[in-house]
Amino acid sequence: MAFAQVIVAAMRRRGLDPAGALRQAQITPIQLQKVEARITALQMEWLSGAAMQALDDEALGAYSRRLPWGSYGMLARASLSASNLGVAVQRWCRHHGLLAEDLRLHLSVTGDTATLAIEERPHHLTLPGDAREFSLVHLLRNIHGLACWYVDSRIPLHEARFPFAAPAHAAAYVHMFPGLHRFDATQAEIRFDARYLRLPLVRDEAALRQMLQRALPLTVLQYRRDRLLVQQVRQVLTTQVGIALEADGIAAHLNLSARTLHRQLKEEGASLQQLKDEVRSARARELLHRSAKPVKQVAAAVGFRNEKSFIRAFRGWTGTSPAQFRRRLQE
Repeated sequence: MAFAQVIVAAMRRRGLDPAGALRQAQITPIQLQKVEARITALQMEWLSGAAMQALDDEALGAYSRRLPWGSYGMLARASLSASNLGVAVQRWCRHHGLLAEDLRLHLSVTGDTATLAIEERPHHLTLPGDAREFSLVHLLRNIHGLACWYVDSRIPLHEARFPFAAPAHAAAYVHMFPGLHRFDATQAEIRFDARYLRLPLVRDEAALRQMLQRALPLTVLQYRRDRLLVQQVRQVLTTQVGIALEADGIAAHLNLSARTLHRQLKEEGASLQQLKDEVRSARARELLHRSAKPVKQVAAAVGFRNEKSFIRAFRGWTGTSPAQFRRRLQE
């Protein structure tokens, strides 16, 4: 509901009565005042759409100049001819900067990790805290949702970072940005597997026109389908504790032969052992960050028989020991 309050406040700043938009979203004035309340994805879609059209501003008042209705559709169309997702996202970021000078988006790749970061300009930093939060969240969800749509694949996030303190509704972030979260960061950014950037775009003009008839769900809802085998294997390694986590067991779970599993992973620039290490590393970092479990228990939880071998492996993954990693997070 905090995000609904930001949208209503944007309308009021422009001298507009939000009553109609609230009715369309089926939110009563009494409900709006309940900060701890939740709204559905469909209500968020209705409210955002009504407010954007009333304001004629798809940025909902967050920038020093309006983004007239249809701006994000124009950005999506301008990137549609890109050869792959990386080119499309780079193009989208560049064109967005031409429309909105308050924010600059930057895509970078380090190793196997792609980072999409937002550089805030002075005007954006002067926004009220809740409006600034919503603006950054809205933009990251927008480009992430569009990227997923371009390649018709859910792009899981390794981590999402935000340059503000954890809000009272921080628990809702797991629904918007599944994966690790870090607040009080230096900038807003999302990180994901860089291999997705090599995927070709699978959409055409007809698909774009159909999507634009109801585009807001891309921003509000998580994309469900995933075309990248590495992520399917990661999901098996993460969730299917009961099966044999060797090639034969994983391949059987995915209705593949072990030979096909290894071949397709190699084509995507990965190996089964590498993915096992990535899943173990992510799980270990999450436990060290979000629990007070001793290192020995963390080691057992991620599949190591003894603490020493876990510490050695963790140093190889992160360049630091588990204890040092935990201390840095607490500083």
